[in-house]
Amino acid sequence: MDLEEKIELAAEWIIESDRFVAFTGAGISTHSGLPDYRGPDGVWTRRDKGLPPPKMKVSWDEVQPNEGHYALVELMEMEILDYVISQNVDGLHAKSGIPFDKLAELHGNQFFMKCIQCNKKMTFEEAGWDKSKHGLGYRTSPITKDQPECPYCGGRLISSIVNFGDPLPQDELYEAIEQSKKADVFFVIGSSLVVTPAADLPGAAQNNGAKLIILNQGETPYDNRADLRFFNDIKNVLNPIVEKIKEKIDQNQ
Repeated sequence: MDLEEKIELAAEWIIESDRFVAFTGAGISTHSGLPDYRGPDGVWTRRDKGLPPPKMKVSWDEVQPNEGHYALVELMEMEILDYVISQNVDGLHAKSGIPFDKLAELHGNQFFMKCIQCNKKMTFEEAGWDKSKHGLGYRTSPITKDQPECPYCGGRLISSIVNFGDPLPQDELYEAIEQSKKADVFFVIGSSLVVTPAADLPGAAQNNGAKLIILNQGETPYDNRADLRFFNDIKNVLNPIVEKIKEKIDQNQ
């Protein structure tokens, strides 16, 4: 199939689905000026070559959602997209308008802290946490004498970002697994699918009967299993799929 035929087929599957779940990785945020991780100039690719991380095109304060993020918002507002699972910590899905009750951020969110006792989430500002004074607040960071406690239960606050070796947030991981198992169309967008356990979710979806669509310029371990595989730039596939979906809906009204 050529690109147009694959876009047409993806749109048909998504429209006909009863439970549509999107799974995103760093690739969806590259058009916002953020680097990916395993692309030709990605963070881990450069690290493995002994090179420093790629320079960001914008500062973190300037990073904004791009048309790929908003395409998913549009599908959710159309009541077509049911849930988003993300490996990203950039917070751009939430910033674009995806509600937290329909979003699992498996590796955390750089703008939020959480209490390891009651599991409440809050911004650093809401927690009264000053990074210049108290540090980044990672799970492995030393506890300082005067650092703020959870305003809800008095428990220890940590950054919600999951670093290597940290446990994933069990509530969001459980919800992501359940949503994956319920999906009948599972759309991977911008992930190399090599970081587990998040990378196991496409298999969980497919094992329960879901059609698996993968959109990623680099190879993934699931390429031979995908029902539909795109190697194109995300903006050349995701937004055209949304436009095709709207076109088909208009034709059927």
